[in-house]
Amino acid sequence: MASGLLTDLYELNMVASYLRRGMTDTATFSLFVRKLPPDRGFLITAGLDDCLTFLEGFHFTGPELDYLETLGPYGRDLLRFLEGMHFTGDVWAVPEGTVLFADEPILEVSAPIAEAQIVETMLLNRVTFQTAVATKAARCVLAAGRSRLVDFAFRRSQGVDAAMSVARASAIAGFFATSNVEAARRYGLRPVGTMAHSYVQAFGDDEAAFAAFAADLPGVNTFLVDTYDTLDGVRAAIAVARRMRLPGRIAVRLDSGDLADLAWQSRRMLDEAGLHDAEIFASGGLDEHAIAELVRQGAPIDLYAVGTKVGVSADAPSLNSAYKLVDYGGQPVMKLSAGKINSPGAKQVFRGETRDVIGLRDEPVPPGHRPLLVPVMTAGRRITAPESITAMRDRCADGLAHLPASARVLRDPQPVKARHSERLALLTRRTREEIQVKMTAR
Repeated sequence: MASGLLTDLYELNMVASYLRRGMTDTATFSLFVRKLPPDRGFLITAGLDDCLTFLEGFHFTGPELDYLETLGPYGRDLLRFLEGMHFTGDVWAVPEGTVLFADEPILEVSAPIAEAQIVETMLLNRVTFQTAVATKAARCVLAAGRSRLVDFAFRRSQGVDAAMSVARASAIAGFFATSNVEAARRYGLRPVGTMAHSYVQAFGDDEAAFAAFAADLPGVNTFLVDTYDTLDGVRAAIAVARRMRLPGRIAVRLDSGDLADLAWQSRRMLDEAGLHDAEIFASGGLDEHAIAELVRQGAPIDLYAVGTKVGVSADAPSLNSAYKLVDYGGQPVMKLSAGKINSPGAKQVFRGETRDVIGLRDEPVPPGHRPLLVPVMTAGRRITAPESITAMRDRCADGLAHLPASARVLRDPQPVKARHSERLALLTRRTREEIQVKMTAR
């Protein structure tokens, strides 16, 4: 959706005032995360595609303008302006799937100030949630090692829109597949599904249920074995596989109990039956810490299904994200509030081998570094084609591989701290001094 009403009321209040006072100069806003949540050593950026789609379609409909008129303070002059309002600005951003750190711009918007201001709410909404989820999912990928991961979050996500975003963000982070069929269709992901305990209960016993499932869905040979007794369920899966001579590999899904011990026992039973290529699929309230513990114990688990705790990024459901004005009318501006100071000017992040540099967009690239933000929209239109999930996943994998080990650990990581370039540091000092002089003059 690109409705102009997808914003906070205070954005409209500011837009009304800007317009009445003739404030139409170009403004640049920077979207970044001030501070990483506890136990986060990095961020994985996501949500840019949704932001660009929103900006391209941004507009107000007749019924929306009629509603605004009923609110009272917005006069006909504002409503006429909004009637023809579209986003006409430029956007620079880091590509999705990029590893990033605190204070580094994820995207920057330059547009007439009314346009740049009113889209703040939606840009923060899209980037904040999806980046939080992608980061949580990437931690699961790091924990799982060589095992594959499946998104099972749809039923526990906070709304259908969130579920779609979770499937996409987790795929960017490196998940193998999703249970969300519509997300698989829309984003070109691999759909994966097994069966529920209710299916087994409906047949009354494991073996009858597994035999019916295998007969009716050839090739979908993943059996949920813990409805009654897990090891009896494994025996039933083996019996069905042998009797029906099932093509391809089978899998048993463990959803409760001591997953490490059950995985070991299941592996032994499967191997003794000659089903050496059978896989073990684990689920049930998993997150990166549970997965890491199973890996530490050497549990022979091939796939992990992760749902709720990634779908809501349970331990860090939000990010301390901000969208701050850094330039207006060609003049750098900044905020001086305690604990919320931001640096002025349109920026660039320069990635080095060991440390990033946050600098000004127009300054030379430091030796041994490369710029991360790229132009993605000009005059309100995309200038780059949407990327494939594969490209974003590869970028994420490469970024994680090059992270210092101290930033990758799941407990008490040490995030990389970017330094400011000399030019940005100088501009920050000058802008602060100018603001302080103005305040003193009053």
